[in-house]
Amino acid sequence: MQPLAFALAALVLLATPGPTNTLLWLSGASAGFRRSLPLLTGELGGYLAVIIPAVALLAPFLAAHPNLGLALRLIAACWVLYLAYALWTTDAERSEGVVISIRQVFVTTLLNPKALIVALVLLPQTGLAAVWPWIAGFSLLVIAAGSTWIGAGALLVQMSKGLSASHLPRRIAAVCLTLFSVGIAGSAIAAMH
Repeated sequence: MQPLAFALAALVLLATPGPTNTLLWLSGASAGFRRSLPLLTGELGGYLAVIIPAVALLAPFLAAHPNLGLALRLIAACWVLYLAYALWTTDAERSEGVVISIRQVFVTTLLNPKALIVALVLLPQTGLAAVWPWIAGFSLLVIAAGSTWIGAGALLVQMSKGLSASHLPRRIAAVCLTLFSVGIAGSAIAAMH
């Protein structure tokens, strides 16, 4: 894949709504743009923690053990469903103090299938040493896309100033995360048959 094609494909993948982007959006809505920016370290760390070992070791191993990939999807679905439950059940009074943590973003990204798509489909399969420039470019795209999602959440709050809907972003995020969880679990179950 050529660098421009890789960048466009990676940017489309990173811009697609998903569990990590939902958390970034929610943090932007609840904590604001500046206070949410540190979450990008969790997102980038989660992606790199999957991509680097996957490029170096995982591709041949997953090909030989397809059930492991299914198990990883089911674990990801459970984590995302747990996040949805936690967001939904936080009452509005306590939600003002609830902050999306770097750890939550890291774990969610770690379990996000997008990381494996980047590692096993988008990146050239030429070994770890040859893909470092590609990984650096991907890292910049992660920061750009993540910042956009945080900004979108912050913009939502600015546009709705004065409305008494403090629970609305959490509820929207919880519904989105539940749908993502069902989709991830459904794809894993469908792959078993």
